[in-house]
Amino acid sequence: MKQYDYLIVGSGLFGAVFAHEAQKAGKRCLVVEKRTHTGGNIYCEEIAGIHVHKYGAHIFHTDNKEVWQYVNQLVEFNRYTNSPIANYEGKLYNLPFNMNTFYQLWGVRTPDEAKAKIKEQCKEYEYITNPQNLEEQALKLCGKDIYQRLIKGYTEKQWGRAATELPAFIIKRIPFRFVFDNNYFNDPYQGIPIGGYNCLINALLKGIDVRIGVDYIEHRQELDALAEKVLYTGCIDEYFNYVCGPLEYRSLRFEHKHLKDIEDFQGNAVVNYTAREIPYTRIIEHKHFEFGKQPSTIITYEYPDDFEKGKEPYYPVNDEDNTKIFKKYQALAQKEKNVLFGGRLAQYTYADMDDTVAAALKLWKDSRIISAQ
Repeated sequence: MKQYDYLIVGSGLFGAVFAHEAQKAGKRCLVVEKRTHTGGNIYCEEIAGIHVHKYGAHIFHTDNKEVWQYVNQLVEFNRYTNSPIANYEGKLYNLPFNMNTFYQLWGVRTPDEAKAKIKEQCKEYEYITNPQNLEEQALKLCGKDIYQRLIKGYTEKQWGRAATELPAFIIKRIPFRFVFDNNYFNDPYQGIPIGGYNCLINALLKGIDVRIGVDYIEHRQELDALAEKVLYTGCIDEYFNYVCGPLEYRSLRFEHKHLKDIEDFQGNAVVNYTAREIPYTRIIEHKHFEFGKQPSTIITYEYPDDFEKGKEPYYPVNDEDNTKIFKKYQALAQKEKNVLFGGRLAQYTYADMDDTVAAALKLWKDSRIISAQ
């Protein structure tokens, strides 16, 4: 008999939820993590009494009541509501696009006035019957003002290429809200764990053996020998040594600053900078996630970055070529005995936290059914 029932590669939200469920069922688990801390990208670093979202802003939101109840049985969440601001050439606009935004853009005061203005703006682009790129798609959906001030520059920075070079399907629709409501998400459940996300990860991994600073790919043979089964949450192309070619990602770079003499830098947790010439996409002020009253503040500049080996892969480039490559890796993964693949990197997808929790719970449930057969 091996020492562990499960070796879980990666201590992010997916791996932590799976490990938690396995342990509850009496399974012996070992979690290995390449970084020097647990939690993956939701890890928080405490500085001057502020929980800093080290790898970018993470706001838990969901319409799945079961998932919300699941995480709340582990930790208590606050009532944080995501209401980002957009800064374009020094002018501020509310997000998502709502009556506040339309008033800031055009001075309109009623939903009918706003709808008429959007219709007027879109009329100019009626000739675009089959949008060939993101720019044409966006102009057809919202007109030039919203596109040029609030979409174009931000999107081009995010993807590292011109909007005319991006596929139209990236923007399938543009949600307009004809109410004065700055709540970014439609989901009924939303908040941040009181005390930061480390509290959630620590609760999930309580009592489970964890080894940090361990690269699974480098020590695969000896680690595999410790457990009956493996859950792998890393990059699927790396697992298979890139035999089908590398998958493309976009990365991010973060510049954290502790402003010791400033109590409140921008009055909001997230401010997006939508002009193309400003190199960062947003500034995050972390204390606002937990309504902090500390005498100083910490801000983070978030820069989009090209991905290369050694950088963190954040966003998959789900275009046609990469999708073909991923399907080849999926086929290889299905042939692996005693290895499960889960999480955003192994599934080559962008996933919100609630979807990650739900997917981990489903994989655990499915694996139990298969084991029982």
